[in-house]
Amino acid sequence: MKLSQYPVYIQSALLALGLALVGYVVIGLTAPSLSPAILFALGLLLGGLLTPLFTRPPVPEAIPTTTLYVGNLPYRANEASVRTLFEGFGQVLSVRLMKDKHTGKRRGFGFVEMPSDAARAAQQALNESEFQQRTLKVREANERKDDEEGSDDQGQP
Repeated sequence: MKLSQYPVYIQSALLALGLALVGYVVIGLTAPSLSPAILFALGLLLGGLLTPLFTRPPVPEAIPTTTLYVGNLPYRANEASVRTLFEGFGQVLSVRLMKDKHTGKRRGFGFVEMPSDAARAAQQALNESEFQQRTLKVREANERKDDEEGSDDQGQP
């Protein structure tokens, strides 16, 4: 029977109780003149202070993600339709369709963030495929450099 199979609050309670008993014995041996109630209270305090050091909730593993550049999108395409298109290949974490700053109209390209394996599959299947009468260009997005922040390019060479 493994302690890790129980919820964190059960693990914490058992650890605190164990540390309290150890504290009771250690403090009892070093200061035998204290009453048993005070010894147990000090043991509980010691257990309560040390428990957070030994019990940590499990940290979820980070899933490597890839951001895809999606070019030549129809101007009428919205985030929901692009999300639906890419969800056929895996979980879609985000969809961002770029708009003109002045007019608010879509610029015909965007970015889709997905887990790396799903992104590779989507890129292979959707690059040069037709979507709403337009041939899509799907590539791994380039990181934007600081000197390009104000430029009007589409994130691709």
